This record gives sequence, C-alpha cells and structure tokens, in this order.
Amino acid sequence: MKINLIRCAQEDSQILQEISYETFKETFEDQNSPENMKAYLEEAFNIEQVENELANPSSHFFFVSFYDEVAGYVKVNTGDAQSEEMDHDSLEIERIYIKKKCQKHGLGQYLFNKAMDIALEQNKKKIWLGVWEKNENAISFYKKLGFVQTGEHSFFMGDEEQTDLIMVKRL
Repeated sequence: MKINLIRCAQEDSQILQEISYETFKETFEDQNSPENMKAYLEEAFNIEQVENELANPSSHFFFVSFYDEVAGYVKVNTGDAQSEEMDHDSLEIERIYIKKKCQKHGLGQYLFNKAMDIALEQNKKKIWLGVWEKNENAISFYKKLGFVQTGEHSFFMGDEEQTDLIMVKRL
C-alpha cells in the first residue's frame, strides 16, 4: 500500500480547505440540515480561518496521501491551541478526516500514529479528542485505540447544539 505523510504548510491552505469541506460533508451531511451544514462549513473552514490555523505554531497538520492522492489529514494541537482548556501535558487530536472512498485502508491508524509520535516527542502524558456522540464509527475506532470517555462538551453545528464526547488516552 502506498501511503505518504506530508506536513502541511501555509501554501497548502486551499487544498486543506477543500479536503475539510469534502470530508466533513461526507461524514455529517446526512445527519444535519443543509442550513446548519452550510453555516458550519463557512465558519470553520473559510480560507482565512484555515490560514490562521496553519499559522499557529501550536497546531500541526499532516496530509496523508494514498496512491498519490491526498486522502485526508490530521490536526493536532498543544498548549493554548487546544479547543478546550487542558494542561500542558496534553495533546489534542482535533481532526482525523479521511475521504470516504479512502476509508478502511488503515489511513486513520496511520494519522493517529503520527499524533502519537508527536505526543511522545513532546513528553505529553495524554492525548484527548472530542467526537460527536452519533459518530459511532469514530467512537469505535477510538475505543480500539485505548481511548475512554471522560466527559462531554457542546459543539455547535450552525444554530444546533450537539454533544461531543471527550475521550482520553493516557500515555
């Protein structure tokens, strides 16, 4: 299997935006209203937002390519870039997004391994993430990796409040 990992740079903002739109829509479009989906995509993945996230030194993005096609990416955060207030011994996996047609080929595991490498290099004590309570595939994946639910927080999809489960893996 031909898998490559590529660190995202500022000049990758357009590709990152496109794959964010595509993967988010594929995963969540059927369970959310078109209005809320549109509002969320425009807020979370507008080009200015993507460029600001790429410029943050406490956030790291890596594309995964599968047979020379960008198939997805991982975004990890440390310090103040984390989406919840956590201690400095924590690393957040904010996103593991894989195109639907590229799923079930080990790419999520590959991206998780990169996040784990970063956490270990930085001497982090835990990795955490938020996952939508209705995203059963992702919850199952994270449980297999040793994550346990420790809490929950609100996530807004447009004007609809949803619940994300907070899951943690101790290192």
